[in-house]
Amino acid sequence: MWILAIIFFHSILNVFSEDLRSSLYFVNASLQEVVFASTTGTLVPCPAAAVPPASLRWYLATGEEIYDVPGIRHVHPNGTLQIFHFPPSSFSNLIHDNTYYCTAENPSGKIRSQDVHIKAVLREPYAVRVEDQRAMRGNVAVFKCIIPASVEAYITVVSWDKDTVSLVSGSRFLITSTGALYILDVQNEDGLYNYRCITRHRYTGETRQSNSARLFVSDPTNSEPVILDGFDRREVMASHRVELPCKASGHPAPKYRWLKDNSPLEPDTRFRQSVTGLVIESTRPSDTGTYVCEVWNSYGNAEVIGRLLVKQPLKAVISPRKVKGSVGSQVSLSCSVTGSDEYELSWYRNGEVIYPGNNVRITGNSRENLVMEGMAKSDGGAYQCFARNGKMSAQDFVQVILEDGTPKILSAFSEKVVSPNEPVSLVCNVKGTPMPTVSWTLDDEPVVKDSNHRMGQFITMEGNVLSYLNISNTQVRDGGVYRCTCNNSAGVVTYQARINVRGPASIRPMKNLTAIAGRDTYIHCRVIGYPYYSIKWYKNSNLLPFNHRQRAFENNGTLKLSDVQKDVDEGEYTCYVLVKPRLETSQSVYVTVKVPPFIQPFEFPRFSIGQRVFIPCVVVSGDLPIFITWQKDGRPIPASLGVTIDNGNYTCIARNDAAAVEHQSQLIVRVPPRFVVQPRDQDGIYGKAVILNCSAEGYPVPTIVWKYSKGAGVPQFQPIALNSGFRIQLLVNGSLLIKHVLEEDSGYYLCKVSNDVGADVSKSMYLNVKIPAMITSYPNTTLATQGQKKELSCTAHGEMPIMVRWEKEDRIINPEMSRYVVSFKEVGDEVISTLQILPTVREDSGFFSCHAINSYGEDRGIIQLTVQEPPDPPEVEIREVRDRTIALRWTMGFDGNSPITGYDIECKNKSASWGSAQTTKDVSPQLNQATIIDLHPSSTYNIRMFAKNHIGKSEASNELTITTDEAAPDGPPQEVQLEAISSQSIKVTWKAPKKHLQNGMIRGYQVGYREYSTGGSHQFNIISVDTTGDTETITLDNLKKFTQYGVVVQAGNRAGTGPSSQEVIATTLEDVPSRPPESVLAAATSPETISLSWSTPAKEALNGILQGFRVIYWANLPDGELGEIRNVTTSQPSLELDGLEKYTNYSIQVLAFTRAGDGVRSEQIFTRTKEDVPGPPAGVKAAAAANSVVFVSWLPPLKLNGIIRKYTVFCSNPYPTVMSEFEASPDVYFYRIPNLSRNRQYSIWVVAVTAAGRGNSSDIITVEPLAKAPARILTFSGTVTTPWMRDIVLPCKAVGDPSPSIKWLKGSNGTPSPVLIDGRRSVHSNGSFVIRTVKAEDSGYYSCVASNSWGSDEIMLHLQVQVPPDQPRLTVTKTTTTSITLSWIPGDNGGSSIRGYILQYSEDNSEQWGSISISPSERSYRLENLKCGTWYKFTLTAQNGVGPGRISEIIEAKTHGKEPQFPKEQELFASINSTRVRLNLIGWNNGGCPITSFTLEYRPVDSTVWTTAQRTSLTKSYILYDLQEATWYELQMKVCNSAGYAEKRVKFATLNADGSTIPPLVKTVNEITDNMVSNEGLKMMVTISCILVGIVLLFVLLLVLRRRRREQRLKRLRDAKSLAEMLMSKNTRTPDTMNKQQQTLRMHIDIPRAQLLIEERDTMETIDDRSTVLLTDADFGETSKQKSSTVTHTVHYQSLSQATGPLVDVSDARPGTNPTARRTAKAGPATRNRYASQWTLNRPHPPISSHTLSTDWRLPTPRATGSVDKESDSYSVSPSQDTDRARSSMVSTESASSTYEELARAYEHAKMEEQLRHAKFTITECFISDTSSEQLTAGTNEYTDSLTSSTPSESGICRFTASPPKPQDGGRVMNMAVPKAHRPGGELVHLPPYLRMDFLLNRGLPASGREAAMGQACLEPQKSRTLKRPALLEPTSTEAGAAAGASSREVQQWQPGTASTLPQREGGDLAQAAKMSSSQESLLDSRGHLKQSSNPYAKSYTLV
Repeated sequence: MWILAIIFFHSILNVFSEDLRSSLYFVNASLQEVVFASTTGTLVPCPAAAVPPASLRWYLATGEEIYDVPGIRHVHPNGTLQIFHFPPSSFSNLIHDNTYYCTAENPSGKIRSQDVHIKAVLREPYAVRVEDQRAMRGNVAVFKCIIPASVEAYITVVSWDKDTVSLVSGSRFLITSTGALYILDVQNEDGLYNYRCITRHRYTGETRQSNSARLFVSDPTNSEPVILDGFDRREVMASHRVELPCKASGHPAPKYRWLKDNSPLEPDTRFRQSVTGLVIESTRPSDTGTYVCEVWNSYGNAEVIGRLLVKQPLKAVISPRKVKGSVGSQVSLSCSVTGSDEYELSWYRNGEVIYPGNNVRITGNSRENLVMEGMAKSDGGAYQCFARNGKMSAQDFVQVILEDGTPKILSAFSEKVVSPNEPVSLVCNVKGTPMPTVSWTLDDEPVVKDSNHRMGQFITMEGNVLSYLNISNTQVRDGGVYRCTCNNSAGVVTYQARINVRGPASIRPMKNLTAIAGRDTYIHCRVIGYPYYSIKWYKNSNLLPFNHRQRAFENNGTLKLSDVQKDVDEGEYTCYVLVKPRLETSQSVYVTVKVPPFIQPFEFPRFSIGQRVFIPCVVVSGDLPIFITWQKDGRPIPASLGVTIDNGNYTCIARNDAAAVEHQSQLIVRVPPRFVVQPRDQDGIYGKAVILNCSAEGYPVPTIVWKYSKGAGVPQFQPIALNSGFRIQLLVNGSLLIKHVLEEDSGYYLCKVSNDVGADVSKSMYLNVKIPAMITSYPNTTLATQGQKKELSCTAHGEMPIMVRWEKEDRIINPEMSRYVVSFKEVGDEVISTLQILPTVREDSGFFSCHAINSYGEDRGIIQLTVQEPPDPPEVEIREVRDRTIALRWTMGFDGNSPITGYDIECKNKSASWGSAQTTKDVSPQLNQATIIDLHPSSTYNIRMFAKNHIGKSEASNELTITTDEAAPDGPPQEVQLEAISSQSIKVTWKAPKKHLQNGMIRGYQVGYREYSTGGSHQFNIISVDTTGDTETITLDNLKKFTQYGVVVQAGNRAGTGPSSQEVIATTLEDVPSRPPESVLAAATSPETISLSWSTPAKEALNGILQGFRVIYWANLPDGELGEIRNVTTSQPSLELDGLEKYTNYSIQVLAFTRAGDGVRSEQIFTRTKEDVPGPPAGVKAAAAANSVVFVSWLPPLKLNGIIRKYTVFCSNPYPTVMSEFEASPDVYFYRIPNLSRNRQYSIWVVAVTAAGRGNSSDIITVEPLAKAPARILTFSGTVTTPWMRDIVLPCKAVGDPSPSIKWLKGSNGTPSPVLIDGRRSVHSNGSFVIRTVKAEDSGYYSCVASNSWGSDEIMLHLQVQVPPDQPRLTVTKTTTTSITLSWIPGDNGGSSIRGYILQYSEDNSEQWGSISISPSERSYRLENLKCGTWYKFTLTAQNGVGPGRISEIIEAKTHGKEPQFPKEQELFASINSTRVRLNLIGWNNGGCPITSFTLEYRPVDSTVWTTAQRTSLTKSYILYDLQEATWYELQMKVCNSAGYAEKRVKFATLNADGSTIPPLVKTVNEITDNMVSNEGLKMMVTISCILVGIVLLFVLLLVLRRRRREQRLKRLRDAKSLAEMLMSKNTRTPDTMNKQQQTLRMHIDIPRAQLLIEERDTMETIDDRSTVLLTDADFGETSKQKSSTVTHTVHYQSLSQATGPLVDVSDARPGTNPTARRTAKAGPATRNRYASQWTLNRPHPPISSHTLSTDWRLPTPRATGSVDKESDSYSVSPSQDTDRARSSMVSTESASSTYEELARAYEHAKMEEQLRHAKFTITECFISDTSSEQLTAGTNEYTDSLTSSTPSESGICRFTASPPKPQDGGRVMNMAVPKAHRPGGELVHLPPYLRMDFLLNRGLPASGREAAMGQACLEPQKSRTLKRPALLEPTSTEAGAAAGASSREVQQWQPGTASTLPQREGGDLAQAAKMSSSQESLLDSRGHLKQSSNPYAKSYTLV
C-alpha cells in the first residue's frame, strides 16, 4: 500500500513540477474597477503574472497597446500602470475614463486580464443639507442627509452631530447603514438641539457639514401612519447584509408586516425585523424580488414597495482544467458561467479573439463550447473564456499543451524461422496522438482475417496501441515479409520483417511493373518456403547487376533500379531461386518504362513598366501525348492576361501518362517611387491625436522614413525613433501617427521615399500645434469680508483669441450687473480675467467658475468664495437652575462663514445695569452649554450672550430673567496630606473646606484614589467617609506596593458634593520581595569554599529597589545538630562562600532584599564541601598498664574534614625515629601496645587518615612502662549530649597496676556527691555509668575517680539532656485583604537545634486546618490568597532533633475588609416615571472586599410575589421596566462579599400617566370613630408592653450569655490563675504591707484576652519589693467593672546575652522533667535568647477614636536639665470589653497575654530598667478602633542566629507593655538619665528575675501625697493635645560615675521611642552566674519562698 502511495504522490509532484516550470496566473483576478481622485492619481498593478517572468503589457479595450504620455500616463517595467494627478483641464476620456486590460506572455502562452475600468473623479462643487422634521413625543423622527445626485455615488455620511456633540448609535439614537439618523422615543428635550450631518468624499477626502435642522416635537395625537423612511430599489452582492428601511410615524404606534412577491415572508433566521426595517443577513440570489412593508394602526395604513436585486459576481470556469493533446488532434473546451443569466461570452487564444473557421467551431446557446480540429503546433498556449455583463466581467483560462503525435513504433517482431502448423504471434507496440491505427500486410498484400489469421489491438496503461497478428496453424504460404503500418493524422510509420516457414521453396506470382524514367524502382521476388540457398536476378540471361544503377539484395530477393532509363532498363526480369543443390525455380516480370515531360528552363529578364514580354515553354522530351498549361501565382492565367501582364510568379506545367512537371520563373517589373499622398502643412491640437499623411508606390515597394526638425526656424532634420507602443507610430501606409500631441511636437516633418529604382523622392510639411484654452491658475478657495470689495482672478493659456466667461453656480454672470465687474488683460500668450464684486453680501458665498474658450477647446476653474461676516446671535435657553449656578444652553445660528471663536456670557442682577454686568469671555466654541457659578441663592439675574468669530461680534441674544435656587457646597477640602504607612496603605488626612464655602453642614467626603504611575487606571476608586470633626483621616488599604498614587477628596452635604481637591501624590512604602531568587545553583569548589549563583527575581516581584542579596547558610553537623546560622550580603547574583568547614553538608538559602527588608527565601539546597586531610586528634592519652604494656587512647579530630578511614599510632624511642606504627579502625579510640621495655621512655602520637590523605599528628606524649603503674583514666573529660527518654552510658576506662577501682560522683550545689544507684542508674564492671530512660533532671556534671595503690585520676563529664523545643511566641505583624503575615520568637530549643516549624491555620468557623512547613532560619511567614474580611486561627510548632515541641497558643487575626454598605445620604432613585425606575447603585460600597453576589427583588406592596431582576453583577445603575402605573412598590437588595452581606429595603411609587405623583400609603381607616380611638389606645398599650417585655427578656439573655462566657473564660485561664497564686502568695511580706492590703495594687483579669492591670489606689504608699497581691475568685469576677486609663511609653532595646540557660516555662512541666534542671541544662558559652523585649508607646487616645503620633516624635530635642514637659505625654483609654466591636477591631488576639507567668516575666524585665524604675506599669490589651491608628516602634530584635528581623509597626498590630513615669514626676526624672545594672544586694540578689514578685510593685522611695495624686491623675482620660518632643535628660555626676563603673562600654541615653542597649556583662560575671545557677534545683526554698538569683538581667520578652 505504501509503495502505491509513494508512486501516486510522485506522479502528482511530476504534474505540479511540470506546471510550475512554465505557468501563467492571475494575482488579483477581482480587480475590475479603479476610481481615483484627479488630485492624487493612481497606480494599477497588472493583475496577471507568470513563471518564468512574463512580459507585461497594457492595452485599451479596443486592443490598442497604450503608450506613455509624459506626466500623464506611464507603464513601469514591472507592469504597473500609473495615471498621474492632473488638473481638470487635462482630463481626457481616452486616458482618464476608459477600459484597460493587461497581458502576460511567456513561452507557455499569453493571457489577458479582465477588463479594468479606470475612472478619474474631478473635484466638483456640492453641498449637503438636512431638512427640519416634525415628530410626536414618544414616536420616531428620521433625519436624512440630502446629497446631490452627481456626487451621491462618492459621498458617505460619516457622523451626525447634536449641537456640537457627535452622536453614537445607542439606545435612542441610531445611525443606519444608509446614513439616516433615527431618534427613537422622541422626548421634548430632543427639540432643543440642532442636528447636522457630516459627509466625506470617498476619493478626494473632502468633508462637508450640512446646515442645522431642528426637530419640532408635538404632543401625541391620533393619526394614521406616515412613511418616514423607505426604499425603491436596492442592489446587494450575494452573501452580504442588506437593510430595507421602512419607518413610519403615527399614533397609536403603527405595526409592521413584510411581504415578498405578494406573499408573507417565510420563516428564516436570516430575516430579522429591526427598528429601521427589515434586515437580511447573508443574502442569496433567491432573495431577489419585490418587497412590501405594510404599516397600519387603528386610524389608517401605508406601505413601502421596493425591489431588491441580489447580484452574484460573475464566475467563469473552463473544463477540462488540464488539456494535453498532440498535433493534428481535436481539442474541446467548455465554459460554464454563474452569477448571471445575461452575459456575452467570447474565446481567446494567447490573448487574441478566436473566430469560427474551417477547423474551429463555437457552439451552444451562449457560445460556451469551443471545438478545434486538426490542431497545429502553433495552436498550443493559453485559452481564455471571457463572460461580460455591463461593467462586470469574469474569465478563466487553461493551458493547452500540444505534443508531436507522429506514430512511433516502440517495439515490434523480428525475423524468425518457424515450422509448419506452428503458431506465430506478431506484435507492434505503437505510440502516437491521436491514437494511431495499425494495418498488416504480407508481401505487400493485405492479410486476410480468417479462422487461421486473427488480428486485433488494445490500449496499454501507458496509452500506447498494442496491435497483434496471430497465425494459429502456419503453412508454407504464410511465409514472407510481414509489415505493420501505423498511421494517424500526424503521420505514418511502418515496420517489416521476414517470417520463414519451413517447407519446399517457391516464388509467389509477380505482376508486371511500370517504371518512371529518371526515378528509382524496386522489383520484389517473393520466395516462400524454407530453406533455400540463393536468389538471383537475370535480364536477357545476364546476371544482375551488371551496371552501377542496379543492386540485388540476395537475402530478401529485392532488385533496385536507380535512375531508370527507358532504353536500358525496360524489358523482362527473371528471378531464380536455388531450392536445392542443382534445383532451381524461377518467375519473370516485365518492366515498362515511361518517360515524363522535360521543360527547357527559362527566366524572365528585367523589364521596365510598359514593355512587351514573350516567354516560350519548350518540352524537349517525354512520351506523347503531352499537355501544357500556364499559372500565375498558383492560379490559372485568364485569357485577358495576354493584353496586360504584371509582376508575379509564372509557372509552365507539362503533363503526360508518366508525370506532370512544371517550371516557374518570377517576372519583376521595377517601378520608381512616387507619392500617392503628399504631406501638407497641418494643425495638431494639444492632447489629441494627429496623422501626418504620406503614402507612395513603386516596385519594389518603397521605404518611407520620417524626419523631424523642432520649431519654426531653418529645418535641421533628425530621424524619429519609431516603435510600436510609443507615442509616435508609423502606419502601414507610411503616414505618421502622433497619438497624443504635445506642445513640443510643433515643427517641420520630412517624408522620404526610396526603393533603389530611380531617384528618391521626399517632401516636408509643418505641424502647427494648437493649444486649446486651459485654465492654468486660479484659487481653489478664497475668503471675503461682507461689505468689502473682492476680486477673483483666473489665468487662461492657449491659442488666441480666448474668451473667458464667469458663472455663479450654473448662472452666467452678466458683467453689466451693478455689483459685478469683469476685466481682461493679455500678458504674453495668457489671458488674465478678473471678476470684481463690490460690495460682497452673504448671498455671494458659493462656487464661482471661470470658463476659458477658444477654437480648439474649453476649460474651467472652480473657485469657492466664502463671504465672512459677524455671526448671528445665539438663541439662549435655560437648561437647569440650581442654588449657586445657572446652566444655560444655546443654539447657534449662522456663523458668518467664519468659525465661532468663542462666546461672551453677561450676567447681572436684575436691578443693576448692563455696564456692571459680570462677563465670561471666550467660552469655547465647541460648547453649546455653560454654567454660571458663584451666584447668590434666591437672587434674580438677567443673562444674555454674544457670539464671536474672526470678523466680529454678534448682536445680543435674547435676554433671560432667572431666579436661583438654594445654596450648595462649593469648596474643596483643605490641607489634604498623604502619608505612606506601609507598602500597601496610605493614610489620608484633610480638613473641612473653608467655612464660607461649605454652604451647609458637611456630612461626608468622597475620597478618590488612582494609580499615578505609567499604566495605572485613569479612573478614580471612590470611598465614602462620614464626617467626624474638623480633621478627617482614612487609610487606603490593598494598594500596590511601592507605587505612586494620586488622591483627591470631595466634600459633600445634603445638597450635593463639592469640588475635588488638588490631586496629591504619594508612594506606598517599599516592601520586601515577594518571590525568591530563582535557579539557585551551588557547587563545592574546595574543602572550604562553595560557589553560588542565582537569577534575580522578576521586577514586579521586587516591590521596591533591589539593595542586594542575602545568602543564609548553616552546617548540618554529623550529630544531627545545626551549626551556626550565618548570612552574607552581596549585590551580585553570585557569591563564593569561604571559610567553611571541610567535608560538611551545608544548607543554603538565598533571598533578595530591598530597603524594606528581606524577601522570600529560596528553597533549601544542600551542598557538601570537598574532602580534605583530617585535623589532629583532639586529645591523646597514654598510660602504663604493666611493665611492658602501654594503653593509648585518643579523641577523634575536631575537624574530621572527611570520612576517617583509619588511625595510625606511632611509637618511637628516641623521638622522632619511628620504632613502630600501628593501625586502628576508624571507630576504635584505644590501642594496646605490648612488648615494650620497662623503665624506658617512649614517644607516642596518633594520626587520622581520610581518603585525601594523612592528617596532622596529635600532640606527642611520653610514657614509660612501669611495674607499679598508677591508676590512669583513658577516657577524656567533656560534654555528653543525648535526647531524653533514652539510655545513656558515661564511659570511664581506667588502667593501672594493680587494676584501679572506679567511683562516680555528681555535682550538687558545687559539692560533688556519690551518684544514686537505683533501678535507672548503675555502674558497669568496666567502670561505665549507665542511666536508663534519661530525664531532664539527669543533666549535670559527673565525675569519675579511678585509684589504686600508686595513684588516682579523675575526669568530669557534662551530661546534657535534649528535650523537644519549647513553644514559639507567635504574633501577627501585618494584615491585608488577602494576606496575613506572622512572625515568631523561638522558644527554648531544648538543647538541640531547631530543624523547622509547622504552621497550621484555619478559618475561624472551620475545623479544617491547613499545614505549612517552614525553614528553621525563618522568623516570619506570609499566608497569601486568604479570604477578604475573614477571621483566621494560627498555631506554630517547632521541631528539633528530638521531635516536635509544644504547639503555640492559638492566635486569631482578621484580613482587612468588611461587609458591603450603602450610605444613608446616597440617593437610590435616579429617575421615576409611570412604568420605569432607574436605580442609582453607585452608592454601594464593597467594604474593601469584592462583591460576590447581588440580588434585587421588587413587588407591589399589596402582593406577596417577589419579582427577581436578572442581575449577575453589581453595576452603576439598573432600570426596572414594565412597572404598573401609579403603584407603590417595595424593593429589597442583598449584596454579599466574603466578609458578609448587607440588605436594603425601600418603598417607592410610580407616577401617574400625566407625570404626577400619587398619594402616600395610608393605613385602613375604621368607619366608626369610637372604635378607631379605642383600638388605637389598645394598640399603644400592647406595643409598650411588648417593648418592655422584650427589653426584660433581652437583659436576661445578656446576663445568661455573660455568665456563660465568664465561665468559659474562667475555664480557659484556670491554670494561669493557679500559677499566679503560687507565684504571689509564697513571697514574704512585711507587716506594714499586710496591714495595707486595701491600698495595694490589684490584679484585673479580662477573659479570654487576658489583661493584667496593676492599678494604683489614691492613697498608695511605698510598698516593699517583697510584697505580693493575692489573686482571689472575686478578682476574677470583677471583669466587667474594670475600666483603665493607661499611660504608655515605649522603649525597644536589644536582647541581653545571658548564661543562665533557658528560661523555665513552668506551665510546660512535662512528666519526669525538673524545671530547675531544665533551666541549667545547657549552661555555657552558647546562649539562646528566648525572648526579645519590645515596649510600645501609645499616643493619646480620645474616648471614642484613636489617633497616631507623627514620626517626628521619634527625634530627640535637647532641652535644659531638669526641665519638665507639660502634660503632653501619651495617654490612652483602653476599655476592657469583649464585644463584637472589639473582636472586629482586633488583629492580634490570643497571644496578647496567654499566661500570667509570661506577663510576670515581661513585667519583671521592665522593672529591671533604671529608666522604668518609677514607672507607672500597665499591661493591657490594645483595642484598635475602625479608624485604626498605629503604634510607633523603633529598633530591631536580634536573635542568636545572627539574623536580623525588623519588627514593623502596622496599623492594627498592637505592641504594649509598660510605661516610664510622667516627666513631671521630678523626683523620679533623675533616675532616667543613664541605664544602670541592677546591683546584687539584699534578699533578692539570688532570685531569678522571671520569678521575682516585685513586678507587682512600684520600686523606689515612698511617694508623697502630691506624687500619689499625680500618679492618680495619670489614670484619668486626657484630652488630645499637641505632643511635644521630649528633651534629652542630662545625668547627674554620681549616676554617671556609677554607670561608668558598671560597664566599660558606652551606653546610650534612654529616649522615648529609640533603641537603648543595656551594658553587657564581662566573662567573669557570666561564669559566676553559671556557677550560681547550676547549684539550684528548686524554685522554692525550705520555707516555701521563692529562691533568689544573682542574675539581675534575665531574658527579655515581647507581648504582641
